Amino acid sequence: MKETKWEREIICCIAPTSAGRDKLHRARSHVWRRQPDAISGMGRGRKWGGLGYVSLSGVFPPSSCTMVPPSSEPPQSPVSLLFPPASHPAPASVAPPRQASRDVARGPREGAAGAWLVAKGRSFRERSGGSDAGVPAVATRQMSHFSCEDEALLQSMLRQLLQSVKEKITGAPSVECAEEILLHLEETDENFHNYEFVKYLRQYICSTLGSVIEEETEKCTSAQNQGEGSGYDTLVQHVTKKTQESKEYREMMHSLKNVMMVVVESLINKFEEDQMRNKEMHRKTKKEQHSAYYTDNCSDSDSSFNQSYTFMNQEQLQLLVERLDPAQPKEVRQEAMQTLCSAPPSDVLNCESWSNLRKHLTMSLSDPDSTFSDRILRFYAKTFSSSPLNMTREVYTSLAKHLELYFLSGENCVPTISDGIDITNPEIIRLLKKVRLLNEYQREVPSFWIRHPEKYMEEIVESTLLLLSVKRDQRHLVSPKLLDPVYFLALLDIKAVWFKKWMHANYSRTVVLRLLEKKYKSLINASVQQCVYYFESCESAVDATSRVNVLPQQYRSNNQKTFYSGQELQYIYFVHSLCLLGRLLIYKQGRNLFPVQLENRKDFISLTDLLVLFIRFIYCSPTCPKITLTVHTGNYSPAILVTEVLQILCDRTECATECLYSNTVIDALLHPIHNLLNGTEIYINCPETSLIHIADILARIAAVEDGLSLVLYGGNMSSAKKDSLTAGHTIVQFTKKLLDENVSVLSGTEMLPALKGAFIFVCRQMYGTCEGLQVLTPYGLHKSIADAWKKASSLSERIPTPVPGADSISSGNQESQNIMVWEETLLDDLLNFAATPKGLLLLQNTGALNECVTFMFSRFSKKRQVSGCERFSYGVMVTQMAATSPGAVALQRSGFIKALITELWAVLECGRDDLRVTHPSSTPVDPIDRSCQKSFLALVNLLSYPAIYELIGDQEIPNKPEYSLREVPTNVIDVIDRLIILNSEAKIHSLFNYEQSHIFGLRLLSVLCCDLDTLLLLESQYKVSQVLLNAQKENVIETSEGPGNFIIDGISVETNHILVRINLTGGPAERILPQRVLNKGTDPYPWPMFSSYPLPRCYLSEAPKKADFRQDSDLNKLLASLKNPEKQPVWIENCRRQFCKIMKAKPDVISGTILAELIEKFVLHLSENPSECYFSTEEYEADDANVKNESLSSVQQLGIKMTVRYGKYLNLLKDGAENDLCLVLMHCDKFLKQQQTSVQSSLRCLQEGYAGYDWFASSVFLIMSGEREKTLTFLQQFSSLLISAFLWLRRLHVSVHLPIDTAESGIHPIYFCSAHYIEMLLKAELPLVFSAFHMSGFTPSQICQQWLSQCFWNYLDWSEICHYIATCIFLGPDYQIYMSISVFKHLQQDILQHTQTQDLQVFLKEEALHRFRVSDYLEYMESLEATYRPVLLRDMRNIRMQST
Repeated sequence: MKETKWEREIICCIAPTSAGRDKLHRARSHVWRRQPDAISGMGRGRKWGGLGYVSLSGVFPPSSCTMVPPSSEPPQSPVSLLFPPASHPAPASVAPPRQASRDVARGPREGAAGAWLVAKGRSFRERSGGSDAGVPAVATRQMSHFSCEDEALLQSMLRQLLQSVKEKITGAPSVECAEEILLHLEETDENFHNYEFVKYLRQYICSTLGSVIEEETEKCTSAQNQGEGSGYDTLVQHVTKKTQESKEYREMMHSLKNVMMVVVESLINKFEEDQMRNKEMHRKTKKEQHSAYYTDNCSDSDSSFNQSYTFMNQEQLQLLVERLDPAQPKEVRQEAMQTLCSAPPSDVLNCESWSNLRKHLTMSLSDPDSTFSDRILRFYAKTFSSSPLNMTREVYTSLAKHLELYFLSGENCVPTISDGIDITNPEIIRLLKKVRLLNEYQREVPSFWIRHPEKYMEEIVESTLLLLSVKRDQRHLVSPKLLDPVYFLALLDIKAVWFKKWMHANYSRTVVLRLLEKKYKSLINASVQQCVYYFESCESAVDATSRVNVLPQQYRSNNQKTFYSGQELQYIYFVHSLCLLGRLLIYKQGRNLFPVQLENRKDFISLTDLLVLFIRFIYCSPTCPKITLTVHTGNYSPAILVTEVLQILCDRTECATECLYSNTVIDALLHPIHNLLNGTEIYINCPETSLIHIADILARIAAVEDGLSLVLYGGNMSSAKKDSLTAGHTIVQFTKKLLDENVSVLSGTEMLPALKGAFIFVCRQMYGTCEGLQVLTPYGLHKSIADAWKKASSLSERIPTPVPGADSISSGNQESQNIMVWEETLLDDLLNFAATPKGLLLLQNTGALNECVTFMFSRFSKKRQVSGCERFSYGVMVTQMAATSPGAVALQRSGFIKALITELWAVLECGRDDLRVTHPSSTPVDPIDRSCQKSFLALVNLLSYPAIYELIGDQEIPNKPEYSLREVPTNVIDVIDRLIILNSEAKIHSLFNYEQSHIFGLRLLSVLCCDLDTLLLLESQYKVSQVLLNAQKENVIETSEGPGNFIIDGISVETNHILVRINLTGGPAERILPQRVLNKGTDPYPWPMFSSYPLPRCYLSEAPKKADFRQDSDLNKLLASLKNPEKQPVWIENCRRQFCKIMKAKPDVISGTILAELIEKFVLHLSENPSECYFSTEEYEADDANVKNESLSSVQQLGIKMTVRYGKYLNLLKDGAENDLCLVLMHCDKFLKQQQTSVQSSLRCLQEGYAGYDWFASSVFLIMSGEREKTLTFLQQFSSLLISAFLWLRRLHVSVHLPIDTAESGIHPIYFCSAHYIEMLLKAELPLVFSAFHMSGFTPSQICQQWLSQCFWNYLDWSEICHYIATCIFLGPDYQIYMSISVFKHLQQDILQHTQTQDLQVFLKEEALHRFRVSDYLEYMESLEATYRPVLLRDMRNIRMQST
């Protein structure tokens, strides 16, 4: 007879031969594949207890043969409970767990080891045929020599082995796992080879097969020597195969099995004798235990882990199946059921008669004797907790089939909806126990069914859906509708947790959705039908008080109910349906199940219809108490449930797009708001709570780009050009009414502040963006919020100081805390206006900027998030504020700048004292070490020119004779003094890391000097270039022959780069900047260093050559049009069209004197046209005598020198041009002062003249080739045009043409208008670039303000600067915005790359715009004009109006 696989594995695990080793690996892989199934069922057995409404302890009353007395000991595994007590051997089924763990010492005849031997021995005996028939003669002869002494010796060896592995077997969760432990014993037991039984087997195998193995090995070796073999692995495999096929191997296996059968049979007989002796004792105690255990029907002591097992062979199991036949007498069936509960479920489910047994059990579940059916459920529960899915699925499907038949049968008394459910009714208790067991398995099985074939899971899913789809045919009945199975499932799992778990993983979700679509769509239809029914019930229940009184929705966990009325059952089913549908809508396949058609309805219910229905539940739900916004356990309010569903949909982009982003859904959300605004009577319970839920959903929608577009424009961007009232208008109108407390229904309620805050938060999602602020600005919401904040602030100031020992929970203290929270909420709302340039202007106009920045700093220092819908920190707001003078001052006053510099010094110089000794910092490799990168970028973001001027303007460097090592910088002046201008030994010696810190300062200086206004300020106040030249002089090696070469190090290389950068002016092709890195080879730094001016010629590019293009026909047409405007009524459009044609085809034509003539004549004609004159100007006579007493600031004088130097390089200026430019600037100052107003402000930029240099006037001076009169005439005419407000920054400094609050803010229109719309268009046109800015904590507005204020000097070549100015003059001021967007489009890939390297700010400020040509992007600009011009020009023309 051929041996079984298990027996071969046992032999091969012990065999020391190569064949055994090879077999061992295969056995391991086989065991590993089987192991998860056993573990998956066993590991969760403890969960099958009473959880929720009906405790499972009541489902399974204790059985005298399977129940273990309650114990305070923790639950043990099933195998650990198999050991009987040592004092009086009892059946394994009644073994007390406390004694079981220590009673294995008596040997294998007791406990788990004996039980395992019984089970495996019997199966072993059955597989062997149970006799010696067919055994070869040699085996028989060996058996004849097997004496009684040999048998006793082997029994002793086997008993020793089992005693040694007692603990490992005890810890196994099942018999299968115990077998696996024995199979792997050689790997896990270091004493394995010392066991006498193992030594006996090894000796036996070696003596029997040794000659065979040696013979086969010699054959293979000789074959390999002849070139026929292929290595050691092939040798092992071949010898193994030949040995197993040999006659000696077969005879050995038969002989060994017969020997072991005798030994095992002897042990089994002794074990069975013990069982028979204890049988009578067991029967005597049966009745006492039965009555005792039934006294406590709600105990959790019937967990399957507290069961013990009695193992049975196939004959016993077959007899048990026959006794469980429903035709058998009751006593026989009860005794058989009691025995079945004691058997291991795995053995029962694997027996040959399982199919018949399953039928008997399913039929017996309907037995009128509750004790009998409860024992069946007990067996089912034990099976669920201790068996793998391939077994439990059959038990589950049989239980589901029984319930299906139960509800379809007309014999069972299923209650009607009108009768309700009395859970004290014994029949209802039995039914609920079955459904509870089914539901607990539903909730547990998803955690391990992925380890099994899909067909197993599909059986479980289909049987469940089939059960829930059961509809009893009641056409012949007059009585009310009977309860369906789904009502009972909903009663036990009201929020459909089972369905949520089934839909979680794609593995099961695919099957569930496929079955719902093909076979069980009626289940979805019924859920939708229930939601519709509940809504209709709500509508029909409106009473005279305009309150909805329908189904109760709140249940507390401490309330014990014994009866559920029909209305309550309908509501429970509604909640279950709502949760099920909400989970279904998350997935695309689930949404594809819609539309659905309901019974007795012609119309289909679409996905949108269902969402609208859900939303109406929010404000048409049952009466609820006015409580604070805390979620109570067991609160099943429809408004809360629907809000949770909608929140999940909002947080998933695809779901929100398909479900929520439609005007129909938005209108449904706004329905009660429209009624409140129109004064229409509304029927809403808890209007405050309902409106807060609606506000939460609206805020989540508006926080996403597509949702925001829907709220602002109704999903159609073209409506932005119209004045249509979209959702955004409605929301802001309602919010203003709430802030003004002008809603009578809501006035005086305790929840009014929370309601106000909720709707302000919705508005915040809008005004936190440029496009949203454009819609909300006309309503003046910032003023309403500021007024509410001032009111709350005045109330909080009256709050008395807390006194120690006073009652801290009094109503007065609670009210004070509420006021303070409300004040902080309003400050936070105001602060978020600073997210955009125009919003920052509005915030400044409220007068709350300083308080908002202080509040921001307090949150920033605590590392708190901006809001729940904001993914980035306060970095963007800080950068926005730092781009303006008032924002920089507010940051300084709040302590933000001090904290930033202190943190910088800590990482750059100090470090942590407790780490410097044990963990010294590594030597930095990069010029800016990674530890300092964050602080470096924060300073770059902070130090725009408006901020620099406010923070260091007119302030001297300390230049102390001595600096303490503990003296930490606290402001920007200190940073410049300690890190940049190191002009004394004291400063150098005060630095721990001189080279690293100084390079940090030089890198910062390099970035700052890219802003030409900042460069002129630093040069005028601190003579930066001279300090750097002196430093280079000291960096020369002194030799006996005189000065030698420069020392090349990090500092000298960086200094050389800065000196070239600040001394040369020009675009990417007009100047050459030295690199900052050293090359490999003999000449590491080929760039010449210098310590005095002029610069070496190698840094100067060749000057561009002038060309004459006057013979061009298109140019002549344009010049002719400009000379005769009166002959062409539409000459402006003709000129613009002709200009664009030339720019696209021959851009180089528009340069030099031709450009000067073009813009001069075009501006002249525009200024003579009243419709084109935006500003009214007074006549000004440019007499040099009038400006003799005028003086220019040092900044202007340095700017003039820079301009003249640049002009001479371009061959545009001659000698004497410096004096002419001085006169031009002085005349401009005098001319513009006539149009200035007096303001009262503490800002430094408003106390004197224009803070920066006039780059536009200087550019015009160069365009006019240094002709003073032509320049002044042009500027006077140009000042009357709208474009002058945006190209010529000096034009509107403290101007009478601006509203007084705008003039006093110190914020220029180029920032709050041009830069604002640059950000808006950038978000729409280049979303990746916009996101890159946000991720970097930098803003497009700040870099654009720098580019535009200096007319792209140092960023573009002169020809492109001329084209930029000419394009804006000819085509309109909005082309300034389109030009900036074109630059970002040109830089898109570079921006994305430098966002990853975290140096975007440095790149944009330091790098010129290489290869950018205005003409290349003119078509793109025209496409932007076609889309955005109406909106942009309208707002640009409104700069003279008040901010609202």
